Parts: sequence; C-alpha cells; structure tokens
Amino acid sequence: MCSGRVDLEHVLRAFSNGMDGVFIGGCRLNECNYITHGNYDALNMVLLCKKIMEHIGLSPERLRLEFMSSADGNLFAEVMSEFGNKVNELGPLGIAEGIEDNEFKSKLAKIRRLVPYIKLVKNEKLASRLENPEEYDRLFTKDEIDRLFSEVISYYIDPEKCQACLICARRCPVEAIAGAKNQIHIIDQEKCIKCGTCFEVCPAKFGAVIENTGDPAPPPISEEERTIVR
Repeated sequence: MCSGRVDLEHVLRAFSNGMDGVFIGGCRLNECNYITHGNYDALNMVLLCKKIMEHIGLSPERLRLEFMSSADGNLFAEVMSEFGNKVNELGPLGIAEGIEDNEFKSKLAKIRRLVPYIKLVKNEKLASRLENPEEYDRLFTKDEIDRLFSEVISYYIDPEKCQACLICARRCPVEAIAGAKNQIHIIDQEKCIKCGTCFEVCPAKFGAVIENTGDPAPPPISEEERTIVR
C-alpha cells in the first residue's frame, strides 16, 4: 500500500488501541513508481500528527516515518531496531507522559472526531511538496495547532428559524442531522464533521444554521419542543 494512503485517523486509532509507537515506511521521495508521490502526503500527515501529539502531551517520537527502497534491507533492520529501542525507552503510552488513562483516551477520542475537520482546514498544507528537511518544522507550528483546537467551528440549527425543509438533513454527508416534516432539525454534535455543508445549503431566507467559532454549540431543544405547528 502506498504510504500516502496512511490516514491521520489510522495513526490516532493505533494509539487509541494502546500501541506505544507507530512506524510508517515509504518509498524514497521523488522515486514514486506511479507518479502519485503519495510519500509527500505521508510526510505532511506525519508532521501534522506529531504537532497534534505534542498538543495533547504525547511524545512525537512515538511516531516515525522513514523513506527507503525495497533494496534497503539492512537499513530497514537498523531503523526498526533503533525505533523499537526508542519506544521501549519512552515507556508505556500515556503513562510515561504522566497522562491518566481516562484523560488520555478522552483527548484522543476528541481529536479523532475532528479528523475530517482538521483535514479540511489544513488541506492546502497537507498537499505541500517539501523538498528541504529544514522546512519540516515550519509547516505546522505549535501556535497554529493550538489555535486549530481553540477555534474549532461548530454548527447548530436555530429552532426559531428552522422551517423543517429537510434540505440540510438530505445533504449532510454523515447523516448527523435529525429531522422530519414539521419537525425542527437538530445536529448531532458527536456525528458532525464540521464540513459546513448544512450552513451552505440552508436557504438564505431562513438562515437557520448558525456557525460558531471557538464556542460549543447550544444543547438541542427537547423532542416535545421540536414540532412545528403550521
């Protein structure tokens, strides 16, 4: 499988499942046999993931990406031995960083829910072609990642404006909007990937979908309050 197919979600899932370290091996840069150059995508993803790991208190050294060819058997053995020793030195995931298990799992779960949003917001940088290793640390900065999570966008439907037209519910790519005819729609914040589709398709004459930056969405109204009397 091309290293470019390794998604941010795959890495975070591995850590969520208790893996103490994650290694990704890819072809050498500029030696792609299929002209997709997915290894650049893998590089950018790893650089982003390392910054996210730092943000939640995990050692970025638990994630490693190396570029090599199929003929580099000795190099592969050396790299894996070195990485294995480093992971053993770091110790058990989370515990070694002084993060309680429940707190650690909660942080990872929150980040994983935001993966589609993160990829959407950082799409341009994730498509970069970094030729010089000196550029790696500058692609994503600590302040940038801190802002990314402090300014997360959320969407909710204003019950005073919703006309139960079903447009947003039909267009939502993850079926995060619950609603029916003559029933005020609500957004399931646990399912919402913050893509903004609902905000874009809500008719301007209604303007029912509200975009929030940095603040959590208000709690949904009760089932009894959702019926619209025409």
